[in-house]
Amino acid sequence: MLEELTRFRRDLHMHPELSHKEYRTTDQLVERLAAAGLVPQRLEYTGLFVDIGEGPIRLGLRADIDALPVLEETGLPYASASTGIAHACGHDIHATVMLGVALVLAKMHADEPLGGRIRIIFQPAEEMMPGGALEVIEQGVLNDVPRIVALHCDPHIDVGLVGTRIGAITSASDTVRVELTGRGGHTSRPHLTEDLVFALANIAVNVPAVLSRRIDVRSAVSVVWGQIHAGSAPNAIPGHGFMSGTMRCLDGEAWEAAGDLLDSTVRQIAAPFGVDVHLEHTRGVPPVINTEAETGLLEAATRAELGQDAVVLTPQSMGGEDFAWMTQAVPGAMMRLGTRTHGGETYDLHRGDYNPDEHAISCGVRVMANAALRAIRGVRY
Repeated sequence: MLEELTRFRRDLHMHPELSHKEYRTTDQLVERLAAAGLVPQRLEYTGLFVDIGEGPIRLGLRADIDALPVLEETGLPYASASTGIAHACGHDIHATVMLGVALVLAKMHADEPLGGRIRIIFQPAEEMMPGGALEVIEQGVLNDVPRIVALHCDPHIDVGLVGTRIGAITSASDTVRVELTGRGGHTSRPHLTEDLVFALANIAVNVPAVLSRRIDVRSAVSVVWGQIHAGSAPNAIPGHGFMSGTMRCLDGEAWEAAGDLLDSTVRQIAAPFGVDVHLEHTRGVPPVINTEAETGLLEAATRAELGQDAVVLTPQSMGGEDFAWMTQAVPGAMMRLGTRTHGGETYDLHRGDYNPDEHAISCGVRVMANAALRAIRGVRY
């Protein structure tokens, strides 16, 4: 199936869609699954799930399907046809892998009943906080799912290898926007204004510093600003400005504490400058917590399909992942699927030039299909 799956992935890659707008992507998946004799169920608006086999559900598998507002810079013949939108996080690979698993299991079930049921979820809006996973849960898709697994492309791991770890594999992640207003004026008379540019600068520097001293350093709270905007002339203090960024944390409990502390810290730093403060702190996602049993399931499947040395320990990422909501609902685990060509360039996720090695597709299908069969058959690992 690899040739067909590669074509399918390239089609998805060429037609990326942003969160909650994955209409064509959903249609393409529904069409291919139905052609295989399966009965996919559309979620509200976008996304879908499909069951393979009969009887109780033994395992859920999840893929995300949305793209990013990123300009593609790969120069590939199947590069994004939508300017400013790209599958720069590998969700086209994720969706294609899970489609492949569904087709493999459907063919096996047609030849001989599997003896159990697998549910594969194609989830929308992972790139939006707090994430489309919450919508999937609210629609009851996990109600009969006893355990769940997922994968994520990793351009720092070679094709043919899979990264795993027990415990937190991602971090908590929030978005933060600070908006300041005040009386503008001439830069020669800052004492007659509220110098919000200076206030923004102090918030940018001191909020991360304060949190690093008020929260346990082992939790690695990280506030990084991606935008700061204020003013339009070098000799005029503006009356409005804003900054936005992310707050990330390795530990769920520290994440809760940091969230409470963030608001008061911003306001205390801004207070001496007399500016009005409007803070938007959007709670994002907690860490993905890999349970021991589900991690063991993925590791056993990887060794069976890709070799005894195919499992590598992966560090906890500072990235956020809304699969965390699913692992809060049921036991689960996420693995890192190697997408780097042997001896090739190391890319990074969310970069316009990210170009995963498509041989990762067959690796992902084999491992996830093996995990599904193990779950159905109750194979120990």
